Amino acid sequence: MWPLRFASICAVIIFAESAYERIGYFWQITDLHFEPHFSINGDPRKGCVRPDNDGGSRSSRKPAGRFGDYSCDAPWALIKSAAETMYSRQGDNVEFVLWTGDALSHSARRSSEIQQLELLQNLTDLLAQTFSSQFIFPALGHDDPLARKELGRMWIRWLPTDSITTFDSGGYYLIERKTHKLQIVVLNTNLMKRNDNDEEARKQWDWLNIVLQKCQNNKETVYLVGHMPPGSDERQRGGNHHAHYAYTDHHNKRYLKLVRKFADIIVGQFFGHLHSDSFRVIYNDNGRPVSWAMIAPSVTPRRTTDGANNPGLRLYKFDKDTGQVLDYTQYYLDLGRLSRHPGVIDWEVEYNFSSYYGLSNISPLSLHTLAEKLTQSSTNEKPSFNKYYKANSVRMYSSSTTSCDNCAHTHYCAITRVDYEEYEQCVKTAASALASSSLGHKNVLYAVVLLFSLVLSLLPMLTN
Repeated sequence: MWPLRFASICAVIIFAESAYERIGYFWQITDLHFEPHFSINGDPRKGCVRPDNDGGSRSSRKPAGRFGDYSCDAPWALIKSAAETMYSRQGDNVEFVLWTGDALSHSARRSSEIQQLELLQNLTDLLAQTFSSQFIFPALGHDDPLARKELGRMWIRWLPTDSITTFDSGGYYLIERKTHKLQIVVLNTNLMKRNDNDEEARKQWDWLNIVLQKCQNNKETVYLVGHMPPGSDERQRGGNHHAHYAYTDHHNKRYLKLVRKFADIIVGQFFGHLHSDSFRVIYNDNGRPVSWAMIAPSVTPRRTTDGANNPGLRLYKFDKDTGQVLDYTQYYLDLGRLSRHPGVIDWEVEYNFSSYYGLSNISPLSLHTLAEKLTQSSTNEKPSFNKYYKANSVRMYSSSTTSCDNCAHTHYCAITRVDYEEYEQCVKTAASALASSSLGHKNVLYAVVLLFSLVLSLLPMLTN
């Protein structure tokens, strides 16, 4: 009996060691929006790049901090501290870094292409020095330079020859990991904004279909990585939903169709662009959740039409072989607190995904279950949504301090209805329900007032 027990114990130990060795980590950093002309004395109305000329009328306002301001894109000090934080928290022991686009500030678009490339070279060098032993896989953002061949030469240290070939021609590429089951596909989502018959967009779709079919035949798994996510911006305001669509309807539908077709091998989708912290669930034609996408928040804190956010960084834990995402940790910098108490910059753990949301795994079904909880009420409160909403802006806002009329359902629709038509129908249904509820309350109030008036009119007769 003892030899059998010993053999069993050895088998358990070997299995545990094998499972431990397969666990790895990778970072996602997105939307740096580096502002090279940032000034702590800059005017926030001008992006903090030019001094205020109001003759001292704003003298009571504190200057922007060295690490930035909610009205401005990211200064070098903030980006450098983000890189240092990534390395100090998980540096040597990471497999790769996903850099998902929009490296330069909004004002940099007015600079010449040569100037833009010089700025991007500075960011490339910073990340290369920070992760000297790891590969970084960049995705093109809509605010990045259009010079793909120049960028290909800049990033040749990370991309193999085959990847450089498709990157130069279309801005997309495949990273084939020979010793692992997981392959990484980086898309040029800028092509998703093109018209339906655009030649470059068509070539990307043809290429992507071939790559996914090959991976499926080889029983390999895939990460899809890009800058702009499919679907709608969950933080949108107003009725003009089309203003918040990153893809055209044609390309959005095509993307969803392809994800459904290859859902069995697509084990993760990773995007940025929205500057917010959210996720998406994609369903098959029978309504079963079959795939998911994560949207990571930006490094830039700059306020958009939907509000500002604290700077964020994300560290994923995954199975190095299969690509199965096991968990992630969200880091953030409380820029408001830093401006009130200048001192040592401190990027903190904002939350750990599994413990924060009470999930045992990251899967289409578990994220579907989480999405369903967002609209569930408990004594007129939505505890699950309140946690999600706080994370959505990286602890910048909470639903209790922000005007949020029916926004829980808007977020729910964006998360679970990635098709544009389905999203708009979902939002309209919620609006109709809210209007009916409001009308119902008004009718009850009207009935109470009418009854009260009737009692008053009858009161003299009753007292005589």
